[in-house]
Amino acid sequence: MSTNALPPVVDGETWRRELEALRVREKAATRELDAIAAQRRRLPMVRMPEYILEGEKGPVRLVDVFEGSRQLIVYNHMWFPGKQWQCPGCTGFTSQFTRLEFLDAYDARFVIVTQGPIDEALAYKRRVGNRMTWYSTADSPFGSDVGAPPGGGFAVNVFLRDGDTVYRTWHTNGRGVEQLSHTFALIDLLPYGRQEEWQDSPDGWPQDPTYSRWSSSEDIAGLYGPGQHS
Repeated sequence: MSTNALPPVVDGETWRRELEALRVREKAATRELDAIAAQRRRLPMVRMPEYILEGEKGPVRLVDVFEGSRQLIVYNHMWFPGKQWQCPGCTGFTSQFTRLEFLDAYDARFVIVTQGPIDEALAYKRRVGNRMTWYSTADSPFGSDVGAPPGGGFAVNVFLRDGDTVYRTWHTNGRGVEQLSHTFALIDLLPYGRQEEWQDSPDGWPQDPTYSRWSSSEDIAGLYGPGQHS
């Protein structure tokens, strides 16, 4: 007999009834997310100044980061100067995005911008096996202007290009970034969930300090770094 905490065991009909009750809330949440996306599409936007970032091949204008697409998603990656291993949350989040070609059909691109000097940023990208295109805002006010200053946190920003003019259309940070992650979506389906202390779970469910089950940057490098993918 297992000594682990378990959900109650019921007959099939009772289980289906409980599942349908939950499904009502799940469908309501889906419709609410649709409504939120509709409101997001109606947000106004703000015109951006011209910025010069540093890319793998040298200085590049923000408008050219689009590489001809009209829409751009930027993940502002946290950066700790002089550290070999950067934020594990940022490292883990961005490691999920290994195939972004589907965005081509939507006239969009997804890139990383960090406060780290470009040479250090690209070395870190290679160390952890990141596939996304990286740019540096170390010598530009761009990061600070979009909510990701030196020493600050991570963020997601979305931009729209009209000719050579760039507009900022959306921003989020903190747990707002979770909606872009498939990891938490999968983990939240599990009976024990994220197993973190802050979560509302039944008595006896395994719960550990927040972040304790997250992969470290070293772990991610071991999984996705040089020689780990074709």
